Amino acid sequence: MTLTTPPLVAPAPDVDRWTAWDRFVEATPASGFMQSSWWAEFRADAGYDHFGVLLRDGGAVIGGAVVLKFQYAPGRSFYYIPEGPALPSDESYAADVFEAVRDNLDARRRTEDDTVSHLRIEPRWQALPSFVTGFEPVPHFRDTYMEPRDTLCIDLRPAEDSILAQMKPKGRYNIGVARRHGVTIVEDTSERGLLDFLSIYDDTASRQGFGAKPEDYFEILVPMLRDIRRGALFFAECAGQRIATALVVFFGRRATYFYGGSLASARPLMAPYLLHYEIMRFAKALGHEWYDLWGVAPPDAADHPWDGISQFKRKFGGVEVGLVPTMDLVYDAAAYESYVETVKQHT
Repeated sequence: MTLTTPPLVAPAPDVDRWTAWDRFVEATPASGFMQSSWWAEFRADAGYDHFGVLLRDGGAVIGGAVVLKFQYAPGRSFYYIPEGPALPSDESYAADVFEAVRDNLDARRRTEDDTVSHLRIEPRWQALPSFVTGFEPVPHFRDTYMEPRDTLCIDLRPAEDSILAQMKPKGRYNIGVARRHGVTIVEDTSERGLLDFLSIYDDTASRQGFGAKPEDYFEILVPMLRDIRRGALFFAECAGQRIATALVVFFGRRATYFYGGSLASARPLMAPYLLHYEIMRFAKALGHEWYDLWGVAPPDAADHPWDGISQFKRKFGGVEVGLVPTMDLVYDAAAYESYVETVKQHT
């Protein structure tokens, strides 16, 4: 087993290395697109530092992590591994890889000019492996540097009739309502599509009172996904008007509904139901096995901020997936306390 830590923006000789990494991540169910080299490049455009930890055995990639470095105060930062680290499926082997990644990061943070307060990981594990020790769970919504830990996934492997049959009756009914109103679904990841997406997304964010991503987030992300064929914008249209939208990322076994929205004025048309069903059909045709709806309220959570959108998503049926919580490994207790106080002020 060998350990290397190449820069993410690699010179030409390293292109094959990162191609091999992305293939490994795609084949690792407990990871996802946020561990890809292209996602880290996207975050770099937003000003976040990043680096890679890559482990090989006999020339084959066996694990590692793409690590983002976020600075939250002058001279203070933390390491963040969304949807990772990516480990081999065999738990005894995975333990060695995890320890190697952890040791590498600990050694690296000691060489940093600023103080690294902690390491944050968010693997797609449904149970915590015994070899993960020393981390503490982070309450959801405590800060903005975290992704959903409960989601809903639709199995796309059965026939289309079976996918429809496993939905809630109201979900199937609403798909029919949209069809009877003449709603149609189109893909459009052009500049016009991006403008239409932003208009609907911003309208939805204002109406529902959640913090919207800035426009430049999508102005960078959408063209990148289009150019590397990893994502697309979809729209529901009726009478020449675009009334609902979804940004979908395609990676590995999963197609992921990342962001979207709909117009309140068109609610009786039930367009989002047909929109997502047609996206499922599209993803299935591409060979993806799951449609990940990317975040729902936990089943037993009362008065959860995501209750409304979760009720909508659950009408599609699917499998509830509860992931282990976001977890922090504290390197410097005083700096970590400062981090917690800093993010409280901005949440």
